[in-house]
Amino acid sequence: MVPVSVRSDHWTPDEVIAQLEASLRALGTDHIDLYQAHSGPDEVVDDDTLWETLHRQVARGTVRYLGLSLSGDDFDQVRCAGQLGAGVVQVGYNRLDRTAEEELFQACLEQELGVMAREPLANGYLSGKYRPGGGITAGGDWRSGGDPAEVQRKLELVEEIRRTEVPEGMTMAQWAIAWCLQHPVVSCVVAGARSVEQVQSNAGAADLDLVRDDHPRGVVP
Repeated sequence: MVPVSVRSDHWTPDEVIAQLEASLRALGTDHIDLYQAHSGPDEVVDDDTLWETLHRQVARGTVRYLGLSLSGDDFDQVRCAGQLGAGVVQVGYNRLDRTAEEELFQACLEQELGVMAREPLANGYLSGKYRPGGGITAGGDWRSGGDPAEVQRKLELVEEIRRTEVPEGMTMAQWAIAWCLQHPVVSCVVAGARSVEQVQSNAGAADLDLVRDDHPRGVVP
């Protein structure tokens, strides 16, 4: 039995500011570049008092930018992101899940929102470590509880992508990250890493030919 963590909700303005101050202390800094509401319910996103409180933090310089991290395909929230004063939207996006392309990316483009693409490796499926006939991971991980038939379907699709889309000599993980970055709406990719080597490998995806030098969201160091 895989244990399931239970998260409590603390969305009142006072609670959010207390969390912000705790984060500043933990990070040893006087400001946070991007402060995101992560998977907040509609009633939170619609809370004018909360956003007024957050905008006061922006005015003070404690927070530089506000953002919304969306759960699933919550298009209603992204449509009002600009009105709330959010400048960035985070959403799941990868070669196996292109749902965001259908409506969400267009809404971001119209509002000139930055887009952070999370889960570029599709929770490990696009890491290059797993092949059809096996499992996605060992027991004890939340992914090990998936439907076996669905796991094999995805692994077979990944194998087809490997054969037909990933250039020879390129790792699948780097390719998967670069695949996300090639979309003109995507500003950056949130890729997890467990070692310095993985960080360096992930960062190298930006240098692949899939990512245009004139990407509209590109930043030159």
